[in-house]
Amino acid sequence: MSWFIRKEKGINTPTEMKREAPDGLWYQCPNCKKITATREHKLNAHTCPHCNYHEKVGSDIYFELLFDDNEYTELDKDLTSGDPLKFVDTKPYPDRIKTTMLKTGLKDAVRTGYGKINNINLVIACMDFNFIGGSMGSVVGEKIARAIDYAIKHKYPFLMISKSGGARMMEASFSLMQMAKTSAKLALLSEAKIPYISLMTNPTTGGVTASYAMLGDFNISEPEALIGFAGPRVIRETIGKDLPKGFQSAEFVLEHGFLDFIVDRKDLKDKLTSLLTMIQ
Repeated sequence: MSWFIRKEKGINTPTEMKREAPDGLWYQCPNCKKITATREHKLNAHTCPHCNYHEKVGSDIYFELLFDDNEYTELDKDLTSGDPLKFVDTKPYPDRIKTTMLKTGLKDAVRTGYGKINNINLVIACMDFNFIGGSMGSVVGEKIARAIDYAIKHKYPFLMISKSGGARMMEASFSLMQMAKTSAKLALLSEAKIPYISLMTNPTTGGVTASYAMLGDFNISEPEALIGFAGPRVIRETIGKDLPKGFQSAEFVLEHGFLDFIVDRKDLKDKLTSLLTMIQ
């Protein structure tokens, strides 16, 4: 093995010849801390291949996963929030909306569209947590209501993908009214005998849980999603007691009868196809 002995000590590569690994090649799971190639993570539906942690993703990812060949028509894509209350916290509400739009590339916290999923027509409304915590304002309620109207008109099944911190405080009672409006629209959808599937992802809380998220003909969830009304910290401080292990997780909610089943994101399209084929 004499040929393997280094003749000169140290590394003599000039600085200008050194190459850094490009950014974005690797993904570190925030749950198990293991490293995965970004490409593998994406092919795995943005879930960890080691611990199955489901990363928070936006509507663009869900649309790509579900719609055939990522082909769909977006509904009401230019609808934006007003400022009826002239709300100001650390900055005026319109400024916060503009800043969030520039940061996320979104118009509000939900996107709606229709297309085909394994050749079955479907209307999808999907929330984006990156837009002010996925909070439910008047635009969110209006876009969901219009998507339901479209589903009723064309007799397409409706899928709601929830990911929200609840009502948007900057819109106060205007936000809370969306709970009643969306629930009323879903009653019309039910009267028309059109299937409604509600998919809850991490987190689904507040007024969203108290309205359309829990009104599905089938209420389903991704693994380990936080589902509840008040958050666990608020409940713990209110009652002054420790909460059961896994409290408000999807598995806990399923065990107590509020979910029909839990579905892995990798299997979501096939499960939805089977469900829609069975009930149509």
